[in-house]
Amino acid sequence: MLTLSSIMVGSSHAKELIHFYKKILDREPDMVEGNWAGWQLGHAFFSVGEHSEVKGKAKEPGRMMFNLETTEVKKEFKRISELGAKVIKEPYDMGGSLVATFEDPDGNYFQLMSPWKS
Repeated sequence: MLTLSSIMVGSSHAKELIHFYKKILDREPDMVEGNWAGWQLGHAFFSVGEHSEVKGKAKEPGRMMFNLETTEVKKEFKRISELGAKVIKEPYDMGGSLVATFEDPDGNYFQLMSPWKS
C-alpha cells in the first residue's frame, strides 16, 4: 500500500511563500535549508521552496490542492482570511464536513477541511 509522505510546493518567490505559510500554519518551520522550509503536519511533511522550473503564478490553481484538517474550520477561516489569504470559497458543507478554499501568493489553492465522518 502506498501512503502520502510529503507535499512540495515549488516557487520562484520562495521567501514570500515561506513567510505566508509561517503565518497560515502559525509556527516556524521544522526544517530550513537555503531557500526551502518545511513543516511536519501530522503524518505528512509540507515543504515550500525555490524551484528553477517554476515561474509566476499557478496557471490552473484547482488542478491540485492540499487540505489542512481542523475541527475549527470557521474559526481558522476567519483567522486565515484576516491574515490576507485570498478567499476562493467560504466554508460550505460537503457530505457532513466543512470545507473552505483559499489561494496562496503564488496562486495555488489550499483548503481547510473538517475531519471526514466515517
